[in-house]
Amino acid sequence: MHIVAIAWLFVTILMAMTERSVTAGLLTFFLYGLAPLMLFWWVVATPKRRARNAARAPGDSMRVEQSPREPDQQHARGDQ
Repeated sequence: MHIVAIAWLFVTILMAMTERSVTAGLLTFFLYGLAPLMLFWWVVATPKRRARNAARAPGDSMRVEQSPREPDQQHARGDQ
């Protein structure tokens, strides 16, 4: 699948190089090459994103990570 994406970008780069101005070349590359390719990758990756989100435990999204600089207060239990 990656070879098709690389080939598509190669073709659109060649198309952009044949344009008469730099602006037209950039628009050709972004509108014919990069934008459709990003849309395609986003659509293809949707099942993987859904599976990853479904596999995630419900409490994981609400969990707050503790900063390494904040003390964990576990050493005070024995003293108090």
